[in-house]
Amino acid sequence: MLNNIRQNIERRLGISSRELAIKETALIENSVTIAGRYRGWRANENLTNYPFVENIHAPFAPMRRALPMLNLALISSAGAYIDGTEAFDIEARDGDASYREIPIEVEAEDLLYAARGYDPTAVRQDRNAQIPVDRLFEYEANGVIGRLNNVWWSLNGWIPNAQTVAEQLAPQIAERVVRYEVQAALLIPASRLCHQTLGIVARALEKANVPTMLLSVDRAMTDLVRPPRTAYYAGEFGSVAGKPNWKQYQLRVLDESLRWIETFDQPDAKRLGVKLETEVEQERGEK
Repeated sequence: MLNNIRQNIERRLGISSRELAIKETALIENSVTIAGRYRGWRANENLTNYPFVENIHAPFAPMRRALPMLNLALISSAGAYIDGTEAFDIEARDGDASYREIPIEVEAEDLLYAARGYDPTAVRQDRNAQIPVDRLFEYEANGVIGRLNNVWWSLNGWIPNAQTVAEQLAPQIAERVVRYEVQAALLIPASRLCHQTLGIVARALEKANVPTMLLSVDRAMTDLVRPPRTAYYAGEFGSVAGKPNWKQYQLRVLDESLRWIETFDQPDAKRLGVKLETEVEQERGEK
């Protein structure tokens, strides 16, 4: 049956099995079209006429280890960097495709943010709104995850040149994550364009056999880029991991997202059950 379906697809598209396999695992399936349109894009802050990546297929890596036994990677595109080190270049037209490896011991007060495309107020008040290191430490202590990897990855998600993400940044992140013997990765974008950037990174990680989960508050964007696993809800840019200084809200966002890494058996996007419980808490005056 699967062979017949595949043959039908090949005939319809006019491509070979090998070409179809390449297309199904490409980080950007419409890369030639995107590159041409990007050259003509008039760079602007609100992304008017920006050529967003559009994928149909998604690579997928099955989970091989239960959450309480794995080493979890955290990848953030909030533009965090350690005070006293070089900031990300948020003015470059193509974006800054570098990354930082930040030890988990670094305290929140030692972080600065090169923010573009989102309001950094929430993450400056409480880094867990975008970089939930403290929440993941709690999960580690309670045996929900085996451990949080001893460094987390920070990048600047404002990278309009998607080809640069696919050809440089995403493979570099994947290589580093694999080197740390990570068994799963949680990716948390901060802005609209961040959703595209980390969606591409998630695809690269799953091609490298690292299962991922991408948190999303912009389903339209993640439906375009097609990260393999997406947990979405009606949240806000700049506090995608949960409202600042609201621990239970953050745990609510993270708990289901992490557990879904295990339960997904194919590429998918699922809606988090965050809203109803939060409304009840607000009515009670709880936070």
